Amino acid sequence: MPNQIVDKSFFFAQRSLDFYLHLKSKGHFRLADQFVGASTSIGANVEEAQAAHSKADFIAKIIIAAKEARETKYWLKLLDRKEFIENEEEFTFLKNEIEELIKILNSIVISSRKNLKK
Repeated sequence: MPNQIVDKSFFFAQRSLDFYLHLKSKGHFRLADQFVGASTSIGANVEEAQAAHSKADFIAKIIIAAKEARETKYWLKLLDRKEFIENEEEFTFLKNEIEELIKILNSIVISSRKNLKK
């Protein structure tokens, strides 16, 4: 059974790697490293949440993923400059997708917390 957040966060990480490689090829090593660390951590934490040993552990992992998503959004805002962007369509995809990931992750946290109280 497909899991939307697992699939979306993995696909986002794959696309982020392309942008990371572009940044590195232009010599922006520190920015590239900061961006790729945050952007790939989203999916890694979502994946860890799938094997959580409790509902509280699941929520904690999803909260970390949401924080990494917000950090990624910060890096994308900072990198939204002509000298960093090679493919405007790809960059727009990353900006739109991170907004969607943040919304989904926040929704998961809210609904999981409600379910935990039941």
